[in-house]
Amino acid sequence: MTEFTHFNKEGHAKMVDVTGKGITLRTAMAAGTIYMAPETIAAVRSGGIAKGDVLSVAQVAGIIAAKRTAEIIPMCHPLMLSGINIRFMVNETSIDIFSEVRCRGETGVEMEALTAVSAAALTIYDMCKALQKDMKISNIRLLKKTGGVRGDYTLHEV
Repeated sequence: MTEFTHFNKEGHAKMVDVTGKGITLRTAMAAGTIYMAPETIAAVRSGGIAKGDVLSVAQVAGIIAAKRTAEIIPMCHPLMLSGINIRFMVNETSIDIFSEVRCRGETGVEMEALTAVSAAALTIYDMCKALQKDMKISNIRLLKKTGGVRGDYTLHEV
């Protein structure tokens, strides 16, 4: 059975103490998708969005979000990230968003990778909402993580 480490003896939330953990290379990869009309995709591709270059702005937003994850997710530790990469695959009716985050530290970077994808998707939505309000953000998930006591993880999607 998994021990819940985010609660103190009184049952209240606490930040996990990672003092005794070893410093190792930690990586995480996450992905998500934003669905939109082909006309909106065409505007993103052509630079026809009034707010600017959608994917460049979303890329920067994802990087900033990864760096600031501890400020918005209460029990996350502030981390000195050593690398963040955000990339996109533009499809006919969707944009797939991928993040990869790395650090050397006592705790993993899964939340940073997931937060990066989420912020990039929200930024795309914000920049395109004048053209389309019914876009759908979906399937944000951890694809892979390495390092740490629990070892490596890879999502096996069917």
